[in-house]
Amino acid sequence: MESKLTLYNTLDRRKETFEPINPPHVGMYVCGPTVYGDPHLGHARPAVTFDLLFRYLRSLGYKVRYVRNVTDVGHLEHDADDGEDKISKKARLEQLEPMEVAHYYTERYHRAMDELNVLSPSIEPCASGHIIEQIAMVKEILDNGFAYESNGSVYFDVEKYNRKYSYGRLSGRNLDDILTNTRELDGQGDKRHSCDFALWKKASPEHIMRWPSPWSDGFPGWHMECSAMSTKYLGQRFDIHGGGMDLMFPHHECEIAQSTAALGHDSAKYWIHNNMITINGQKMGKSLGNFITLEELFTGNHKLLTQAYSPMTIRFFVLQAHYRSTLDFSNEALQAAEKGLDRLMKAVEALDKIKPSEQSTVDPAELETRCREALDDDLNSPMAISALFDWVRIINQLVEGQQRITAADLEKLREIVRRYVFDILGLRDEKAASAGGKDLVTPLVNMLLDLRQAAKTEKNWALSDKIRDELTAIGIRVKDRKDGCDWEIE
Repeated sequence: MESKLTLYNTLDRRKETFEPINPPHVGMYVCGPTVYGDPHLGHARPAVTFDLLFRYLRSLGYKVRYVRNVTDVGHLEHDADDGEDKISKKARLEQLEPMEVAHYYTERYHRAMDELNVLSPSIEPCASGHIIEQIAMVKEILDNGFAYESNGSVYFDVEKYNRKYSYGRLSGRNLDDILTNTRELDGQGDKRHSCDFALWKKASPEHIMRWPSPWSDGFPGWHMECSAMSTKYLGQRFDIHGGGMDLMFPHHECEIAQSTAALGHDSAKYWIHNNMITINGQKMGKSLGNFITLEELFTGNHKLLTQAYSPMTIRFFVLQAHYRSTLDFSNEALQAAEKGLDRLMKAVEALDKIKPSEQSTVDPAELETRCREALDDDLNSPMAISALFDWVRIINQLVEGQQRITAADLEKLREIVRRYVFDILGLRDEKAASAGGKDLVTPLVNMLLDLRQAAKTEKNWALSDKIRDELTAIGIRVKDRKDGCDWEIE
């Protein structure tokens, strides 16, 4: 399959034509959540970004196996193998079994993803369910001479690895700088060098989550799960590894080192990273305490919020920025996204109000070309949205009769708009009432407007005005036209 899709490969610092290893199959692995708290706005960015890539690849005809993990063990409080396991800490504070914590927050994450219309991945493996695979990979790395055992823990020997391979290639750091900037931490006496990282950690007596291994009762290092699970489900070499830019170092750098030490080569061909969501220029995250959960956004229940924002407003807000640019949170930006989304959805509805003509003064193929070129250019969703908004104006002109379109072209236009808006960008119309998925508002308003038209025919102006005014009072604006009327929800 010939592809015009280009993607920015962080490994090479440039856009590259996407050429799958085994077309039409595509393997994609994305780092999912560490499930010790509610999903927040920062989690929405990678979820929506890689959902867009998943949807677009499928629309191009690729058969995609999308693997997104759940980290439910091994992610310590600090990246340098220091502190307590995040899940265990939450379990201790709340006096719960760690798997209760992991299950509860995994379910919360899934519900939030459903709200954002993020498709389920093909496979969603948990770190705790793949301890055997992780132990096997640690053994391979030890056998190949790139790790050492120390007091029941196993550490990756970064300096020895760097003599043969290049540690720091992904993040652009060199080992001397890493050694200079890595402070010695208490409890790291088992390491030969401060930059070495844990492949397996011996559990302290009070540590709840532990498994038997050849070295000790313990648990895998945070980075090990992704190397083991990605290659288990996608093979020793696969197409795309994705995640947030904050994971580039140390997590993804360590993954590359582990996979190369075990297999002799990096496992992923394209490394793709989304940028961060910021608040006042600072990264949003649980560790910084400046995050807004998705539930708080949906309910408006947070001190930084002036109102509630719907899930599709959040999705549209994320898609309005290119995935590699930072996206700064503000109420003004979310309110602008809300208005923009409303305009787009009204135009989709208006497609059904257009009356076909004998000739076309517009060409829907132009919209298809622009949207395709935008997404082919490193998933440029803002440019695709810009093209759609140019056509919002054209759709309104078609409704007004200022432009004309044939029945065949109108059918093509409806198909293109709906495919990009709903199938690829993954938006959905939230205005439809949620009674079993049925839109109850439209038939009720149309029935009232039919009664109003009958009143006007009978010159019953008082009733006609009353229906219009009552609809206006509940936020439905009626616009009279020569041949009837239109309406919209304010």
